[in-house]
Amino acid sequence: MTDKLKTQKYERRDFLTLAGTGVVALAGIGLFADSAKADAAAAAKQIKMATGGKAMMQGKIKLELPEIAENGNTVPFGVEVESPMTDDNYVKALHVYADKNPSPDVATFRFTPGSGKAKVSSRMRMIKSQNVIAVAEMSDGKFYTAKKAVKVTIGGCGG
Repeated sequence: MTDKLKTQKYERRDFLTLAGTGVVALAGIGLFADSAKADAAAAAKQIKMATGGKAMMQGKIKLELPEIAENGNTVPFGVEVESPMTDDNYVKALHVYADKNPSPDVATFRFTPGSGKAKVSSRMRMIKSQNVIAVAEMSDGKFYTAKKAVKVTIGGCGG
């Protein structure tokens, strides 16, 4: 019942071919990394899509983020929206954006009056120092926003 492992013999030429392919692939990743960069305009476009271009007001949103993130790979955040969460007055959705990440839309959270509170916490990856923007969509069609800058010290590219 013992199966013998089948070994395959690789020639030096095969090894060099595989290694060369890997080097070319890694170089290609570096060549196209710039095309994946986002900027504030990309985040603004995403926000405009979410709000339908409606005006946003300040207030009602409490955004909890560190001023300095020691590790950009795991940045904790918390967002709470002031709302009674009743059938006629509640938070429908909460959108979180990071304006210099390759994909600026970090997360969208949906709520109902039965949610009780419009409060979330999670973690995000941040490629570099940037603004985090929260947008709350209310049941009456109004939008509220809050923004906070976060400085990334390590784990990001460019700080």
